[in-house]
Amino acid sequence: MSKPIIATTSLAGCFGCHMSVLDIDERILELIELVEFNKSPIDDIKKFTKKCDIGLIEGGCCNSENVHVLKEFREHCRILVSVGECAIMGGLPAMRNGIPIRECLEEAYLNGPTVVANENEIIPNDPELPMLLDRVYPCHEIVKIDYFLPGCPPRADLIWEALVALVTGNEMKLPYEVFKYD
Repeated sequence: MSKPIIATTSLAGCFGCHMSVLDIDERILELIELVEFNKSPIDDIKKFTKKCDIGLIEGGCCNSENVHVLKEFREHCRILVSVGECAIMGGLPAMRNGIPIRECLEEAYLNGPTVVANENEIIPNDPELPMLLDRVYPCHEIVKIDYFLPGCPPRADLIWEALVALVTGNEMKLPYEVFKYD
C-alpha cells in the first residue's frame, strides 16, 4: 500500500508553522515512515508531481501569487489544512488591512526610517511582481479549507496529532493540552 502524500507551503507569514513541523523532533522520522512529501520546502520539491492527500498551508493571501499558490494547492490536495493564525485569520500581515495600499508602499519605499536615497521616489511596479491585494485574506475566504490548526505557530504536538489522525484515517482526538497556549 502506498503512503499518503503531503504537500506544504508558506504564503504571507513568517515560516514559523513549518518550524513547528520540524519541532516534532525525532517523530519526524516516524512521520517519514507514514507519509511521502511532495511539493514542500521540507524536501525542496518545487512543483506538484502528483495528487496529494493532505496539503498544509501556512500564511494568508496578501498578493496575487499567494492566491495562485493557494488555488493550486486546493486543486492538487484532497484535504487542505490551514495551519496557524495567518492562514486562519490573516495574522500579523493583516495589520495592514486598515491602511490604504498606496500608503503602505510609500512608507516602505519612500518615507520609512530605513529608506536611503530614493530621490526619484520610485515604488516598484514591475509586471513580474505579484499584485498586492486590497487586504490580507485568510485562506478560507479564497478556497474551501477542511481543517484548521490554530496557534502562532501551532504547537508541534498539535501538528503531530493532527497529521497522524489524518494519515491513519482516525478521528482527530486532540486533547486540550495540544491546544492550550502558555
